Amino acid sequence: MSVHFDPGAAVAAPIARRRERGRRAYLSGCAAEERVMEAYQSSGMRVAARRWRGGGGEIDLVMRAGDRLIFVEVKAARDFDTAARSLGAAQMRRIRTAASVYADREADGELTDMRFDAALVNGRGEIRIVENAFVDF
Repeated sequence: MSVHFDPGAAVAAPIARRRERGRRAYLSGCAAEERVMEAYQSSGMRVAARRWRGGGGEIDLVMRAGDRLIFVEVKAARDFDTAARSLGAAQMRRIRTAASVYADREADGELTDMRFDAALVNGRGEIRIVENAFVDF
């Protein structure tokens, strides 16, 4: 009896698992963004943009409350603390840069009233919105 070792198969399995984890994370993120968007809308805000890209970064949600723009970074994890820790200073800077580019499209440009929120979603789908989350970084 001979045993055949296929090195390609040994490499393919971890790659397939990694792809599946990535796909699940993407779908989980989309579901979290949808729930957060609905929460903001239920408080009377309008959606200005979803997954907006520009200026070196992506903004998950841009909401509008009157003349104010609210830039929202959505973080989903098994618990709120883990979600909060996943938002680092470098990412906040990229979001601020992208928000500046977005605001340039507004009549008041960067003088537009803006707020930066973090929307944390835990494993049960509960949402915790941290307003002005990007103040101290």
